[in-house]
Amino acid sequence: MSDSVSGVPAVPAVPARSSLFDALVAAGPVASQVGDEAWVRAMLDVESALAAAQADAGLLAWEHARSIAEACRDHGAFDVTQLRAGVGGAGDPAAPLVRALSERVGGEAARFVHRGATGQDVVDSAAMLVAARAREPLLADVEHCTDALAALARAHVGSMQVGRTLAQHAPPVTFGLTAAGWLTALDAAADRVRALRFPVQLGGAVGTLASFGEYGPDVVTSLAARLGLAEPVLPWHTDRTPVVDLAAALGGLAAAVSAVAASIVVLVQTDVAELHEEGPPGSGGASTMPPTRNPLAAVSARACAKQAPGLVADLLAAAEQENQRAAGAWHAEWWPLIQLWRVCGSAVHWLRESLRRLRVDEVRMRENLDAHGGLVLDDDPAVTTHLSRERIQRLLDPVEYLGSASVFVERALTAYGRSRRER
Repeated sequence: MSDSVSGVPAVPAVPARSSLFDALVAAGPVASQVGDEAWVRAMLDVESALAAAQADAGLLAWEHARSIAEACRDHGAFDVTQLRAGVGGAGDPAAPLVRALSERVGGEAARFVHRGATGQDVVDSAAMLVAARAREPLLADVEHCTDALAALARAHVGSMQVGRTLAQHAPPVTFGLTAAGWLTALDAAADRVRALRFPVQLGGAVGTLASFGEYGPDVVTSLAARLGLAEPVLPWHTDRTPVVDLAAALGGLAAAVSAVAASIVVLVQTDVAELHEEGPPGSGGASTMPPTRNPLAAVSARACAKQAPGLVADLLAAAEQENQRAAGAWHAEWWPLIQLWRVCGSAVHWLRESLRRLRVDEVRMRENLDAHGGLVLDDDPAVTTHLSRERIQRLLDPVEYLGSASVFVERALTAYGRSRRER
């Protein structure tokens, strides 16, 4: 028995991914940009652009290129469940898609579907298209976060707060400076994602594009332009730098999100209570302690972000790929790459939600500061001999020991405003 799409022995259908935990790890707009439908759309866009690029170079009649483009245009006509079933017998998702596309194109033009390309060319180019498309909503969510942090830094430039180092109270800071630190770290991480270059992949069987003769470079140039991707110096079948760079940037962003979320969790805890998350009615309650209001959004942001390091490690481990095309290591990239997008997108989404819900308690901040405000010195003769009581109180006032906190907040806000205008 064979399936109608691939013509290979049927394999058990891949079960639908459980959605039980998706409300946590697939929250926000990024998840839909890296799901199965998004990948099918990206691969079809690559196939359409490949045919047009060959027509640009005079290697393919435009009537055939247009027939292929027309068949690729209706992404929804391709049965994703059926395509999933064909992947196990083909080794990659491009092969069953190409067979289904060829059937849909039909006639003479069907002979030119996927001509000169490999499955890796299509999947790698699709991965870069998926990345380019997922980056937009990811960065939009990050920008909401950084705007919120800038507003907090501006509003609380003088709000006194206990400094905390190694989980202990330390000299005073301001909450404005705390928020400014979160802002600069998150914006710097986002800049690394913005700077990513997504190259097209087209090399044929061994990276020579021999089937295109002397027109190989022209086809690559045209394909890159049509897809809006960068043109690489040469095919990168076993040079996984684009994937490594992407993994590092997403991992760095997740780390920045996790740091902010972890700090919020500490500042929300009952015995600190300097911040509060005010979610919608019914959110954040504990099953055994109904009156409890947990910082659900910050906790969720941290939970998602903490999954990123392992996925980054998986992608780094897969980057060692042999010869002209790798056996297994390339295939090992797909799942962690998709998951990394999902958890990073979810982490940023949840941080955005946490910041939207956040309420600052300046009174509590000052109470915590005063509760550990220094030693009582005004009765010590060794001190009072040299300093008046008023002078001692002034020296012990934490306001007098903020150093350049306000200057640093202003610098952070100025730098962020400048980068916002330049984007």
